[in-house]
Amino acid sequence: MTTAKLDVVGIGNAIVDVISQADDAFLAAHAMDKGAMMLIDEERAEAIYGAMGPGIEASGGSAGNTIAGIASLGGKAGYIGKIRDDLLGKVYRHDITAAGVAFPTPAATSGPATARCLILVTPDAQRTMNTFLGACVGLGPDDVDAEFVASAQVTYLEGYLYDPPLAQAAFRRAAEIAHAAGRKVALSLSDSFCVHRHCQAFLDLVEGHVDILFANEAELTALFETGNFDDAVARVRRMVELAAVTRGAKGSVVVTRDELVEVPAAPVARVVDTTGAGDLYAAGFLYGLTRQLPLAECGRIGSLAAAEIISHYGARPETPLAAYIQA
Repeated sequence: MTTAKLDVVGIGNAIVDVISQADDAFLAAHAMDKGAMMLIDEERAEAIYGAMGPGIEASGGSAGNTIAGIASLGGKAGYIGKIRDDLLGKVYRHDITAAGVAFPTPAATSGPATARCLILVTPDAQRTMNTFLGACVGLGPDDVDAEFVASAQVTYLEGYLYDPPLAQAAFRRAAEIAHAAGRKVALSLSDSFCVHRHCQAFLDLVEGHVDILFANEAELTALFETGNFDDAVARVRRMVELAAVTRGAKGSVVVTRDELVEVPAAPVARVVDTTGAGDLYAAGFLYGLTRQLPLAECGRIGSLAAAEIISHYGARPETPLAAYIQA
């Protein structure tokens, strides 16, 4: 096995985030399920965007946030995601490249526009996401650069991307390339609604292709269709080499077949916006893991990165994480 040039390559939805504050009445008026991610078409995206208040626009996407977080920590990271050769596509490429991430995927010259996610943040810091996937649905096996994937210690797959059949094939191809090169494959389950939609397919993917699993408590229990967290933990540790499960204010639980580590949540003065908390936990954890740090330390870095993100609006760090975790 050759020495890895990159720590992590992420594969996910290349989405421009539009984040705005809203109240529960706005969510009800637009028939949104609070705290969920809903896929919408371009017409509904335009209608919601027109009704939203002032927003912050920045490149996003779950795996993109994780990869940007790894770069902010000082890690070497790359990204594979489908954009269109339009204005938002240019914004996305500029933002993620400026964050220090390698992004070689060429823009599509035809088809749907670059994706966008309209995020409504309520006063209780819950985020409700309305996602127009646009160009993302075109990502397939041909977009998986074999040399790029093989150059990373870990290939990180975003569960949100699992809806289109082409993306499922891309995941399997990426996993095969990574494993053939002696690398590891990580998966984030992303959202319990997403897990419910593809439960058996996710189980097959995890069991057959995944070494490292990231999930929150709701996603993990959804995967095994159980209401018992301890039962879900017992089952996942038999299925993968390593799982890191976040539990909000309770912190996280990291398990292998032989070890269980409980990691406390990092303190935060005020929770402003939970957007990206799981993404940045994964960033911190993978940063530590690719440096062969103990699991408890990986979890601690993940918790610190998540704490920075939830202290402000948006899913990208306001403070360089390399300095933040050493403060």
